[in-house]
Amino acid sequence: MSRGLLLAASIGMAAAAALPTPALAQAGARARDPQAEAFVDANARRVLGVLNDRRTSIEQRHQAFRVLIGEMVDWPRLTHMVLGKYARTATPDQLARFTAAYRTYAEGVYQHRIDDYRANKAVVTGSVIHKPGDVIVITSFTGAENPDPVDLAWRVQGSGSNWKMVDVQVKGVWLAITQQQDFVSTIDNHGGNVDVLINQLLADSAKQVQR
Repeated sequence: MSRGLLLAASIGMAAAAALPTPALAQAGARARDPQAEAFVDANARRVLGVLNDRRTSIEQRHQAFRVLIGEMVDWPRLTHMVLGKYARTATPDQLARFTAAYRTYAEGVYQHRIDDYRANKAVVTGSVIHKPGDVIVITSFTGAENPDPVDLAWRVQGSGSNWKMVDVQVKGVWLAITQQQDFVSTIDNHGGNVDVLINQLLADSAKQVQR
């Protein structure tokens, strides 16, 4: 399950995503959630601030990014989501090892996807309430090296001032939805052996560090 395979799978599966794309969300939204938008606005700015801080070393920026993502993401919910049906059958030891391996892997994916935008400004342009407590917030990223706005959507869940991110949509593809389909397929193809997926995530994370 290399990064190349994940990108290839994403293209074929984008149409199957159950949630609206940013364009559809903007066109069809009749209600917005200002609290969810405030959460995304503040954290999108924090993310760009960390990744663009050239006063620190690359290692320091990556560590600061991991800390920030750790605060933003609902890791228990996301981990069970991407493991799909195998979240119910994996042993406690496998769940513990998968959780650690997936978190490291996902942190790298988020970092590289946002870094690829070479953005220094993020603006919230709208939101759509998927259902109460489940909101899609759309942001527009721009930068000196990439002046054309690029939309990035965040699926967040919560209420009031307590929100967490559970998925992010990049170029029309919901990462967690695609990962779930890819992960379950990988385990299916190896007779239900979750350890195969864990080992592949560890290998992919090692490649991300070398990037």
